[in-house]
Amino acid sequence: MDLISLPLEYDEEKIDSRYRLVIAAAQRARQLSEGSQPTILSKAKKTITIALEEIISGSVNILTGEAARKAKEEARKLTYERMMDEAKQKEILPEDLTELEKDLQVYLHEKASTERTKDDIFGEEGSK
Repeated sequence: MDLISLPLEYDEEKIDSRYRLVIAAAQRARQLSEGSQPTILSKAKKTITIALEEIISGSVNILTGEAARKAKEEARKLTYERMMDEAKQKEILPEDLTELEKDLQVYLHEKASTERTKDDIFGEEGSK
């Protein structure tokens, strides 16, 4: 019998409603399906069951209210900082990019000159 078919008992101080439990489990299941490693050992094969087991056992933190807002804002700041760092690196190294672009243009030109069309190989009569 699966965990999903059993009545779930969870800590009501951490999870204030079944709705929040379902949303958190869905988000965690998505993370697991995208490649995150499970935080507990489980016999279950389905990601949603593993996610529910993780949440109920307390091995996954669920942020709500002000803590969730702060964490989301911090993630935005980190993403913005990372984008700015990448932009600065591109400004510092434009010569390297132009060298790569030149190499790519030479490669594409050579590739285009070696490719033949059907008309080149068979002539006009062979394509009819």
